[in-house]
Amino acid sequence: MGVDPKREPVLDPVDRVSELIFGLLMALSFTGAVSVAEAGRQEVRTMFVAALGCNLAWGLVDAVMYLVRTAVGRGKSLSLLRAVRGADAPAGRALIAQSLAPGVARLVSSDELETVRSRIVALPAVPARSRLGRRDLLEALAVFLLVVAATFPVVVPFAVMNDAAAAKHVSRIVALAMLFLSGLTLGHHAGYGGWRAGIVMCGLGTVLVLAIHLLGG
Repeated sequence: MGVDPKREPVLDPVDRVSELIFGLLMALSFTGAVSVAEAGRQEVRTMFVAALGCNLAWGLVDAVMYLVRTAVGRGKSLSLLRAVRGADAPAGRALIAQSLAPGVARLVSSDELETVRSRIVALPAVPARSRLGRRDLLEALAVFLLVVAATFPVVVPFAVMNDAAAAKHVSRIVALAMLFLSGLTLGHHAGYGGWRAGIVMCGLGTVLVLAIHLLGG
């Protein structure tokens, strides 16, 4: 069976990378707190369980909030549709223009706004309320899995290496590599220089981890 070329990914690149970075930074807040001088197997096990438990919890929270954001955004769109359908032509065009980003609104002519308004008015019906579907649940699951999956690359070195100092160095290298690749992906997606974005993300991630530690995280 062939793959549908029109099928969209479950999450867009920005969402995927953002959730991965979020989970990575949460895990780093635990691995960075490991004392090399005092780290024994029990301390490493405690750190692993704490990091995984934290990311499980925050992955769940993030997934639920993703569904909340989706429902609210969809409800806002339905409210706009109903408002446009109940307004006269000038007011309807104004409502549509106000819903656009400022930079986009300046590029859309009155005729184009009228075309959109006419299509909205021509809709046979507008749902009474927004509903979450199977795809929304898959996207929330993907958010959860990304946050949790980001835990393992930076904590596994502590589980497989007996030397805690070496494990901490490997964990940091892996984290920097993940941050660089995340920045590279976002840079390409945004049309910026990929390498520069990767380096910036490494620096930004390092600063955020330091801030987390300084704030007691």
